[in-house]
Amino acid sequence: MAEKGVKVFGMWASPMVIRVEWALRLKGVTYEYIDEDLGNKSDALLRHNPLTKKCNAAIYPVFTATGEAQSKVVHEAQQCLKTLEKALEGKKFFGGDTFGYLDVIVGWYAHWLPIIEEVSGASVVTEEELPLMKAWFDRILAIDMLVKETLPPRDKLLALNKARHEQLLPA
Repeated sequence: MAEKGVKVFGMWASPMVIRVEWALRLKGVTYEYIDEDLGNKSDALLRHNPLTKKCNAAIYPVFTATGEAQSKVVHEAQQCLKTLEKALEGKKFFGGDTFGYLDVIVGWYAHWLPIIEEVSGASVVTEEELPLMKAWFDRILAIDMLVKETLPPRDKLLALNKARHEQLLPA
């Protein structure tokens, strides 16, 4: 017999998990959070792990690339984000004046991307290149109960990503 109730499998720094928590909170759904060790993933996590989307795939190389390669991947990430930015024209959030589902899906960028930029030394979302996205980041991070309460501490996330960045860079 299956257990009842919503379970969220995650790791404290996962932007994918945070957006799930936002959506559940937005809908008032009670859930159980199950912390996972990503070095030793449970069978349940492996069954329910979401796929990587196009923009996520464009942003990740910014974290690992260096030199000329980094300039290229920054440009590619910006092009992907410009597609999203067009949907923000004339709006506070993707759905209009209120935080909605597309904001849930990509809202993690507001907290994680500045950390990726700091760790990698790259600038992706700038006033010059993506002004609407940059303003949207500020609006997302200003949402108290829904967003702020579920974000991992910036300093802890920064330390984690600095360590990961060093592991991933070529020797």
